[in-house]
Amino acid sequence: MLLLQFQAGDDRYGLDVAEVIEVVPRVLFREIPHADCTVAGLINYRGTLVPVIDLTALLIGAPSRPFFSTRIILVNYPGRDGTGKILGLLAERVTETVSCTEADFQPAGIAVADAPYLGELCLHPDGAIQRVSTANLLTPELREALFPPAEEV
Repeated sequence: MLLLQFQAGDDRYGLDVAEVIEVVPRVLFREIPHADCTVAGLINYRGTLVPVIDLTALLIGAPSRPFFSTRIILVNYPGRDGTGKILGLLAERVTETVSCTEADFQPAGIAVADAPYLGELCLHPDGAIQRVSTANLLTPELREALFPPAEEV
């Protein structure tokens, strides 16, 4: 399995590259007033408005910093009807991919009910990388707000 690595604080995380559509530079967002604090805003991706979630804000409670390596990772997010929706993920230090096998992953040992997107840890020579599940990123309320049912008909 190939993971696209990013950081939140001092910790490393990874997304399965099979879920990634494209990695694009950080651009200006159309902010959404009164939205959840993890919502960075909307971007125009090839003529489609795409919501963007700030992974740093989600993981450590602080917004992503504007590093040169801060990127928007566009992923396939599973819609309720089985079709894929495009979701943007703002993340810091999106610099490389890391190869891991399933045998390299170990349970985190702590289940966090409010973070079902956090998966197993890959024990890598440079340090542990925690797998993040894009399918479990959004709470039901946030999924409804970003992808209203009328859009999924």
